[in-house]
Amino acid sequence: MIAHHVLFWLKAETTTDQHQAFAGGLQTLKDIEVVKTIHIGTPAPIERAVVDTSYTFSLVLFFDDLAAHDVYQVHPIHKAFLDSFRQFFDKVIIYDAQ
Repeated sequence: MIAHHVLFWLKAETTTDQHQAFAGGLQTLKDIEVVKTIHIGTPAPIERAVVDTSYTFSLVLFFDDLAAHDVYQVHPIHKAFLDSFRQFFDKVIIYDAQ
């Protein structure tokens, strides 16, 4: 099992409509056949020194194995998401775990 956790920081000037479009774009990733589980979220209202709530969106995807992760990376839906929405984020951090 591979967990692919992506944190996005959208640009400050991103409009409400662009913000909603970005969220919709994330939803399209569930249609990639190798994605077993998907969770899209925003920071929870938890105030602890060790919790980072500075990001805009969290995306967590689970794959059966590394081969499925690799299929995801080059999948046309994933590429279309990046082509359409990379302009909206300032920063992205990815954590992959097995």
